[in-house]
Amino acid sequence: MAEQKITTAVIRQKKKEGEKIAMLTAYDYATALVLDDAGIDIVLVGDSLGMVILGYDSTLPVTMADMLHHTKAVSRGLKRAMLIADMPFMSYQVSAEKALQNAGRFLKEAGAQGVKLEGGREVVDLIGKITAAGIPVIAHLGLTPQSVHQFGGYKTQGKDDASAQKIIEDAKMIEAAGAFALVLECVPAPLAGAITRSLAIPTIGIGAGPDCDGQVLVVNDMLGLFERFVPKFVKKYNNLNKEMKKSVRQYVEEVKSGAFPQPQL
Repeated sequence: MAEQKITTAVIRQKKKEGEKIAMLTAYDYATALVLDDAGIDIVLVGDSLGMVILGYDSTLPVTMADMLHHTKAVSRGLKRAMLIADMPFMSYQVSAEKALQNAGRFLKEAGAQGVKLEGGREVVDLIGKITAAGIPVIAHLGLTPQSVHQFGGYKTQGKDDASAQKIIEDAKMIEAAGAFALVLECVPAPLAGAITRSLAIPTIGIGAGPDCDGQVLVVNDMLGLFERFVPKFVKKYNNLNKEMKKSVRQYVEEVKSGAFPQPQL
């Protein structure tokens, strides 16, 4: 019997039942196959691909074309996991009409089941319009990487009373607008826990402590594939960068020495 397909209803039920939600990023077909087979709940095609796949210094240069291309590839590798696509910088900020059109493209053209967008009260109306069109939305509060220049760097958010209160208010407004889940990035664990307990929708943390309803990491970070910049909250479950270099060096040595390939019989 096939495993249950993860839907927004399944994600909401996991919160009700106290089952933690496991989420990782993916950017290609081969990785999607592995994550799906390993039992991941949600796969996010993150605009983090700008840094870990495309080599940019931030997520800002990532385009709709980039995101659609990679989302299509990931969608071909998933059968059970839910697929969410990040809406890149300036794909939803210009106008509600443009935001709705771009969000729809991820479902219509790329096989996603929903989209994720950053921001609080300033995007609440957009969330309402997108969800009213039948497109599920995951919201994103705290450290929102598309606003890195506004924040002055990648810094923990919500450390003082005023900013913490704003995040709490934004979270409630986002829930009321119809988002089915909320990513909390780089906020103090007590604040993330308080928000999690105050919402009916699930929270998914990244650098936000253990009290969220789920967790998300960039797959390249947790596998030790990307070493240019690794956030302090990342747990490395492997060091594949080291293993890959070891294998490539062995290959280079064997090619140069003539040990590979061996003579055919």
